[in-house]
Amino acid sequence: MVTTSGMAITGLAIGTSITAIADTQVVMLGTGTPVPNGERAGAGIAVIYNDEAYVFDVGAGVIERATQAAERLDIAPLSPVNIDHLFLTHLHSDHVLDYPELLGTYWWRRTDQLKVFGPEGTQAMSEGIYTMLADDTETRLKDKSPVTNPDAAYADVTEITAPGTVFEEDGIRIEAFPVSHGHWDLAYGYKVTTPDKTIVISGDTSINEEVERQAEKADILIHEVISHSGWKELPEQWQAYHQYAHTLTDELADLANAAQPDLLVLYHVLHYGAPIESALEEVQRDYDGDVVLADDLDVFK
Repeated sequence: MVTTSGMAITGLAIGTSITAIADTQVVMLGTGTPVPNGERAGAGIAVIYNDEAYVFDVGAGVIERATQAAERLDIAPLSPVNIDHLFLTHLHSDHVLDYPELLGTYWWRRTDQLKVFGPEGTQAMSEGIYTMLADDTETRLKDKSPVTNPDAAYADVTEITAPGTVFEEDGIRIEAFPVSHGHWDLAYGYKVTTPDKTIVISGDTSINEEVERQAEKADILIHEVISHSGWKELPEQWQAYHQYAHTLTDELADLANAAQPDLLVLYHVLHYGAPIESALEEVQRDYDGDVVLADDLDVFK
């Protein structure tokens, strides 16, 4: 792995233009948690394939990060108006707060509707956004604003009710699989398969055999994690809650040892009073494969 200017790049020589590479790449648009952090946006991951961006979760600050990726890293598909596909793991706030931002940003310049895939409740959430932006939408449709496609003010929503393939087109296949995240009846991880990469995104989950199965021999596994050293200092009731909803470092190390991904990427790190680096150190103690602690705007190939 080569790290430069805050960006992690695997398999890419320094000085090579990102946009000149046709291979699949992953851009970390947000690596944070519900805890406010000025250095980390809420959860958000983009898979770039064939000049299209496929975005997974859209927490607070993710659209600003996408704009930065388009402007600073020359990844044009991540300009918000170019993002046509959004996949939601579940509807916790730190995974969806920038959904109105994505839907509302320059919608009048969109050619196509934003296609959104998510669990039950995604349509109702979308309707709430339409209500919130109703005056904006009505005004832009009535005044002299040049609107490319009036329907682009609204998302094309598909609610996922069962695991399996939810999207397949032009060489990319995206499969949803169930994960265990507290009391969410429907929370999903995603497996993305392109001609050159298999990428698995855990979403928020406690330790889960289905994640292990999906991630077996994956090129990249992107997984949430809890710092054990931070967790053990919590009151017992908070220890019980967080272990019920999330994955401890030793548990993730066991999963990675079984699944053997080529690269394990840590994000959505809950570390409490411990340094965030403790999560990486703890996973590395029990797992000798390639593992990295992701920052916002890291790029992986």
